[in-house]
Amino acid sequence: MVESDTELGLQVAERRKNRRKSFAPMHPGLQTWVETKGLAVDKNDGQKPSSELLLPIGKKKKATYEELRELVNAGKIKETKNSVRDNDWDLTEEIRSRLWPLLDSIHETNRSSLDGFYWDTATQLYGSEQVAKAAPEEELALPGFTDPQNRLYYALSPEGIARCKRIVSVVGYAYPEITYCPMMLPVSSLFLHFITEEETYNCICTLLSARHKVFLTQTKSEWDVAYITAMHLTKKFSKTAFTFLLRNVKQGEKLENVFQGWIWWIFRDLPLAHLVRVADCFLMEGMKVLYRTTIALLLSFTKTCSSDSTWSKYLESAGLESAISKYCREFSMTPQRLLKSAFSIRAFRGSEIRKVSTKVEMLLKSNKSSSALPKMKRSKSNENLPSSQSQMDIQMMSHTLAIKELLVLWQWLPVRITMYQPVLLYTSDEHGCSLTTFFNRVENHEPTILIIKTTTDEVFGAYCSSMWAVRNQKDERGERQRYFGTGETFLFTLGPEKRQYPWVGIKPPVDNSDGEAENDEDSPNQNNSRSRHRGDELFMHADTHMISIGGGQGQGICLDEDLRFGKTESCLTFNNPPLCESKDFEVRVLEVIGFTGM
Repeated sequence: MVESDTELGLQVAERRKNRRKSFAPMHPGLQTWVETKGLAVDKNDGQKPSSELLLPIGKKKKATYEELRELVNAGKIKETKNSVRDNDWDLTEEIRSRLWPLLDSIHETNRSSLDGFYWDTATQLYGSEQVAKAAPEEELALPGFTDPQNRLYYALSPEGIARCKRIVSVVGYAYPEITYCPMMLPVSSLFLHFITEEETYNCICTLLSARHKVFLTQTKSEWDVAYITAMHLTKKFSKTAFTFLLRNVKQGEKLENVFQGWIWWIFRDLPLAHLVRVADCFLMEGMKVLYRTTIALLLSFTKTCSSDSTWSKYLESAGLESAISKYCREFSMTPQRLLKSAFSIRAFRGSEIRKVSTKVEMLLKSNKSSSALPKMKRSKSNENLPSSQSQMDIQMMSHTLAIKELLVLWQWLPVRITMYQPVLLYTSDEHGCSLTTFFNRVENHEPTILIIKTTTDEVFGAYCSSMWAVRNQKDERGERQRYFGTGETFLFTLGPEKRQYPWVGIKPPVDNSDGEAENDEDSPNQNNSRSRHRGDELFMHADTHMISIGGGQGQGICLDEDLRFGKTESCLTFNNPPLCESKDFEVRVLEVIGFTGM
């Protein structure tokens, strides 16, 4: 509440000095004061007052570190997320020395394993904890998973650069399975502006090992999935921007090539103040924030080029990639305004991102013959196989899988899952035939493989992409989810025939050299279009009486509550035939395989 004319005058003067405008209604008391004091006309431009009259400052108090820590310790993740979005902390504020480690701690899985490891390893590799202050940039070699063209240090000192390179090198030593992670070095450089070397290393390790969110891609295939996902999300949530980009792609180029640099529009081109605020939210919410920010940038770029002849001419002469990069470098919107635009995109949910990225991953996986895509690295194990010990364990304990069948099944798994080793979670021969026991042993594991051997020696099953515990989660209306899972789920047979039945939402990609939109979800000719049936996304279902995988005009696999009898039918989700000769079957053995280290 403004208490005096003097205070009002100071606020108006400050507002005019900073030239910060708002379309919000003016406070009635201030409006009266402006009219009575004759300040309704700006002496500089002579324009009359309008709805754009400057407002009093009235700055909102920013959250403190202690307040955020209290929210985190209380497990109030949603409140923490909203606070991080809303608080526009400056680069020099005291909270910055502790904010990012706090946000990073939310995603920790095993902090004790990190304590002391960094300096032990760094000393072992480099002989000392000390770094020469005048160390040249070339003194320390970087792992091959960095991007030589985008090694960004954000004006770190030579000593800071050396420390950053040492962090990335130790990470490469600790995570030998990482083959391509261009973002690691820029993110490490950002951390070093605010926290110590060891804290930076611990934060990077937490981001790499986070279970429920993706922060840093670790293979070239994951990197490709991310940029194609960004393109598809732009098309879905900002058709105006997507259409504009498509219209301005030069002849012979692909829009896909433009999106290959999407992450660098944020990490390389945006001003540092904008990048740091995006990073605040990124450390809280993961890649979703980067997708949102990209769409907001492209929408702003589209509006500017459409209304500003200078930018439209530059776009025409320099091309789309150069124009977007330059626009981000000269971005005039405030950091908080950019985030507000990004978070105002409606219906932009994590489930939608997972759905799109899963579809893209499966499309890339099915397009192995394409020379434009690199060979995908699939596992820590040699030749993409389970370890010898895991093979022996499965063979000794399983009544459904021989090593040969295990290796066939292994080739059908999503790329990232093959980095982990299989373990038998449940077998009806040992644990009994009870749906309650089944859930107790497997429901918190993700993903799982369900394998059935019938009394007629037919073997078939399903790869289940989500935890069975999701059956108990409730939607916005308080109702339990009837179906859950993702498009990674698939059915298969191992005997007598070996065959995989993936989700029908995956279709072969269309080769398009003219820059046209690919895999148009709105096309009437698309296979299994949503307009035909809802059954194409009925992946997993479970209650106290039965479990099923696949639905729509039939159930792919259905088991009763005693796990003794079941049926298999053709279903729309996987477009499969019945998985055994007789649709109704009796279970001889039911087994569930999970993965260690997930």
